[in-house]
Parts: sequence; C-alpha cells; structure tokens
Amino acid sequence: MRLDAHDLRDIGLFKYYRLVRRWACHQYELKDADLELLIYLDCLGRFTRKEFIDGVYAYSWDKHRWERLRSEGWITVWRERNRTTQKYAIYATSHKTKHMILRIYRILLGEEDIPVGSTSVYSKNISYTDKVYNKAIDDMIKDPER
Repeated sequence: MRLDAHDLRDIGLFKYYRLVRRWACHQYELKDADLELLIYLDCLGRFTRKEFIDGVYAYSWDKHRWERLRSEGWITVWRERNRTTQKYAIYATSHKTKHMILRIYRILLGEEDIPVGSTSVYSKNISYTDKVYNKAIDDMIKDPER
C-alpha cells in the first residue's frame, strides 16, 4: 500500500516532528543536521563516502562531521577497501543509528512516548527552554489524537 499526502496528514505524522527531533538531538547528543543526515543515510542503506558528501550538501557545513559520526559509532564500515578489487569502502548506518531512528518513528506514530521520568534529558528543568520542552512533551503525551 502506497501512502499519499492525505494519509500523512490524516495520521498527523509531522504534528510533533520538531519536538521529537529536538528531544532526539538532546538525548543522543547530536546536532539537528547530523540527525537528519543519519535519517537520509539510513534510507540509502549502504553508501560510499561520495554519496555521504553528496548528501551533506543540503546541510550546514561541518568539516569534522564524517569522522565524528564514525568515531561515535553512528556510521560503520560495511565493506573495507582492499586496493585491488574493491576500490572504495562501503559504509552503513550502525545498529545504534537504526535503533534511534526506529524509536523516533515509534514516537511520531504514537506507539511510544518520550520518557518524562527522572531519566529524561529535560527533567532537571535547569533552563527556561527545558521547562518549555517539558510542557510541550506533556501536551504531546496527553493529546488524544496522537
């Protein structure tokens, strides 16, 4: 079954996208552009360094993004380069990345809630922003149409 624009609007998939994206970036210590790039790369499946560079054009410039995402375990090597038969390495998003993205999808679909207990990233209410996000998360969880 193929989804169209009306189906997405009817299920309200993007109603809380900004809130969920901000929570995920805060929870997993990622930048917004990194999160969206990881979603793009996960949709590709396997990719080369050139495909990564092509995907980065739509995001803010970050010279160290590739090495940071690899060293933090968001991107893994799927096939090494051996200089004779394989001229370039092939990469894939890691299990950690796939788990994070699936969790974001479950939250957007209302199958799971953003954690609000003492382990929540906004639970300390240190700044005004934390308080605002706590209120928005509470409103999202209480939304009967979610």
